[in-house]
Amino acid sequence: MKTRAQKDQEIEGLRKEFQESPHALIVSFQGIKVSDDERLRRELRQANLTYRVVKNTLAIRASEGTPMAQLKDNFTTATAVALSKDDPVTLAKLLSKWAKESPVFSLKAGIVEGQAIRVEDVEALSNMPSKEVLVSKIMFLINSGAQRLAVATAGVARNLTVVMDQVRAQKEGA
Repeated sequence: MKTRAQKDQEIEGLRKEFQESPHALIVSFQGIKVSDDERLRRELRQANLTYRVVKNTLAIRASEGTPMAQLKDNFTTATAVALSKDDPVTLAKLLSKWAKESPVFSLKAGIVEGQAIRVEDVEALSNMPSKEVLVSKIMFLINSGAQRLAVATAGVARNLTVVMDQVRAQKEGA
């Protein structure tokens, strides 16, 4: 059994993680096989996401003063918290995939940019393109205007050259 000092240390570590991660999902995993849990942890680690099984009473105490306090009612049964510092879409995609594949794994609630979201919102978030795809689309839109301007400018110079060449050919023929 943990001592009071060990529990306080765990609460402080959890509170720090909650404060540093603006995106989080709370999941239930009651009855998950060890092999499936290891595979889930590996996938989350590869995506640079944090996954931690928490004791509900400690998580409730750690959530005080953080955005996670909005979700303290969801710390029931076997609970794990998945955290992301950068990309809520990747987090939602991975965990939604797991919730669909495994009947013992389910989403409870989440936090995105410090705001509580429902399970239905997590599904909508998982259907969004990733941050990298959105950035590339924005860059394409920004670049396309410049490309069109360059093509139009080059077209004027090209047309002027063609007309001058036709005038030269016409004068030589006369």
